[in-house]
Amino acid sequence: MAKLAPELLALLACPACEERPPLRQQANYLVCDRCQRAYPIREDIPVLLEEEAIPLSAIQGKEESSQQA
Repeated sequence: MAKLAPELLALLACPACEERPPLRQQANYLVCDRCQRAYPIREDIPVLLEEEAIPLSAIQGKEESSQQA
């Protein structure tokens, strides 16, 4: 997992929310805490398309199962 530069992360906002809340990085996703969407980061490039987003609960389940293994 590549960590995005703080300068880049500070510029990114959720494309699905009207208020454009900031995103935070969680594993290989950028997460919007307001709408609970997770946007993938592929090959170190954030994919900020609504149709590519998955529910935040889907990645939280993946993280819990990988920690138990």
